[in-house]
Amino acid sequence: MKKYILFLFTAFAVSCNDMLELQNDGRISMEQVFKTRAGVQGYLNSCYGYRIGPSLERSALTDDAHHSEDMFGGSLYNRWYANANSAAAYANVDFPWTHLYNGIRKCNIFISNVSVLDPSSILNYGGEISSWLAEARTLRAYYYLELIKRYGACPIITQAYETTHNFGADRRAKVSEVVQQIVADCDEALAAPEQEQGFPWRVMTGQNGIMTRAMAHAIKSQAVLFAASPLYSDGTYSWADARTVTAAALGECLAHGYELFNTQPDASIAQNTYAYYFINYHDEQQAFDKETVYPGHGLSIWQSSGLPTTAGQTTAGVCPTQELVDCYEMANGEAPITGYTDEQHLNPIINPASGYDPANPYAGRDPRFYASIYFNGAVRQLGEPGLGRDDHYPISLNTGELNQINVTENGDEFRLEATGGDPFINTTAIGADLKAPPGSVYFRMEYKAPQDINTGEFFFCMPNAAGGIETGQVLKFPKAADWTAIEIELTSWCTQFGWGKAADHRLRFDFATEAGHVIEIRNMEIVVQSTIAPAAPVETFVGGSEAISGSDRRYTRTGYYLRKYNNWKSNKDNSADGELRKIRLAELYLNFAEAANQADGPDNAVNMGNGLSLSARDAVNAVRKRAGMPDFPSGMTKDGFDKKYRNERRIELAFDDNRYFDVRRWKIMEETSHYVTGMRITANEDGQPVSYQRFAIERLAYGEKYYFYPLEMTEANKMQNHTGNDWQNPGW
Repeated sequence: MKKYILFLFTAFAVSCNDMLELQNDGRISMEQVFKTRAGVQGYLNSCYGYRIGPSLERSALTDDAHHSEDMFGGSLYNRWYANANSAAAYANVDFPWTHLYNGIRKCNIFISNVSVLDPSSILNYGGEISSWLAEARTLRAYYYLELIKRYGACPIITQAYETTHNFGADRRAKVSEVVQQIVADCDEALAAPEQEQGFPWRVMTGQNGIMTRAMAHAIKSQAVLFAASPLYSDGTYSWADARTVTAAALGECLAHGYELFNTQPDASIAQNTYAYYFINYHDEQQAFDKETVYPGHGLSIWQSSGLPTTAGQTTAGVCPTQELVDCYEMANGEAPITGYTDEQHLNPIINPASGYDPANPYAGRDPRFYASIYFNGAVRQLGEPGLGRDDHYPISLNTGELNQINVTENGDEFRLEATGGDPFINTTAIGADLKAPPGSVYFRMEYKAPQDINTGEFFFCMPNAAGGIETGQVLKFPKAADWTAIEIELTSWCTQFGWGKAADHRLRFDFATEAGHVIEIRNMEIVVQSTIAPAAPVETFVGGSEAISGSDRRYTRTGYYLRKYNNWKSNKDNSADGELRKIRLAELYLNFAEAANQADGPDNAVNMGNGLSLSARDAVNAVRKRAGMPDFPSGMTKDGFDKKYRNERRIELAFDDNRYFDVRRWKIMEETSHYVTGMRITANEDGQPVSYQRFAIERLAYGEKYYFYPLEMTEANKMQNHTGNDWQNPGW
């Protein structure tokens, strides 16, 4: 069976499996690496180390959010908002030209070496060679997709450079040529067998993060959609081409068990299904989450984009803009704001059919609004005041770790008899980091004892004994003929010894100081409990506890805070926020809807294969149905559908790291990125809003220069010297 590591994304790259990653230390040649199954697997593992995870922070470089750390001179956001970037001193959440080409080089070496392997030369279980090649080709396609999204035209390199390579002949291939290479790589990968040990639809246990058939389809979907979009289109890929590819990607994923997440949460956990999806992590076996096509990484919204009234918060981070708030439709499906009469967006055009009330602007909106944004008056606490956390960690006795005790087991009941002067026995491990807040850790069990035991003691093992309950704080077990419950608070000792912070921590139970004592035990557990204090609604009004500030990074710049991905229970003692996914099925629905509308209009059904047909409108409606929003109406014009679709895409994929690239491929950055606005609220003495005033924030980073990243100066200069051509992107 193939074994891969769980890859965890950061904003830039991921780590590799230390056990399988083979370092060339001069004692092993590349030829030798590809002579063993472990060597081949190890090298493929190293090819994964160049992936780029999705970025939450990039949303603050769009009209969706403004970052609270713009106050720091020289920060990424300060430089962007002032248009202080240059090719020599460029700030972005990533800058990956060289990084991605290193990944491509690794894939090229792998593909060229494995393609010529004799299957009989290594152990080849169930078509592993074809599977490995499919993974590497999909990875290479993934790296090229990330390049064109950021840089546009770029060199196509499919062979490892030799020392004799003529760099003077290199050129930046057109985006359409790169997309052709991406499609070819994905198609070759998809030609591999579908079986579990071939190139599968789903990963097996321990393979989280590997390339799959679903990912190959998703890469094609995104690549061809981009190639047909205004920024990239040169006529090579039409909207009809994009419709065909995006339809196949969506249809194949639906036919193989992918579906929109639709689990309804308890009202004390999350506001709605959309909110619930984003505060959970994907599960690699798709038992709970069948929507995630490719994982991303966990977030700590409570700390890095949180409310200043949350203990441990360090920055308000990505603060949603008024423009984003305006995009959320009313629950009846009508847009509350249809545009603005001024460049600064201070004078909105209100849709009278929507029911929007400027004096009560947050009422009756799309459910995704309440799942994504903290606004003035938002209820932050979903559970009733009282018991907020009540987690139970069952433990037992480890009969292999004892001293001077005879143990008799009867199911989950234990009879202990001391046979000497220092009788003790260890428990099993707690199994998890308790992440326990102060005043919350308890040991519980039931016992019987034929006599009083007044010399009980706990030692806290991590995994060996680090200390115990001191003399004078002994555990007392009064004589009990029937099962008797006992509870001991462990919090102070957890604090003192750091016990409970790792899964292998356990207790050592000393119950006597001499032979002859007997005690029976059952139902042992560690319990972590915390209470929920009543929390006031969010107060962003002037003078409120979360009011706008221009000088403190812990407070919003716009009058709003991020709620998406944030578990309302999260804080420094209980970090329970969710995951930012790389690709999910909702995006494939929307990719198809965009391409199908451009090619065929909103209502024409398209054959998706596998007996399924959908129109552009059907695809959007599937996404909206999950959100609890009414369908797009039938009979819309292509342009009317496209306008409403773009708004829908912005809402559904808010903060998912799509908006930055969407406004560029649509070539609308000049319309979206010059000004963003916030909302300043004044209130009476009771905290009731009496006025809402929009205010504008000007930004200077927009226009042609910012459609693409600049190439790294060393690379641009080097290639100009080799080729005689200027490789730098326009404006840089």
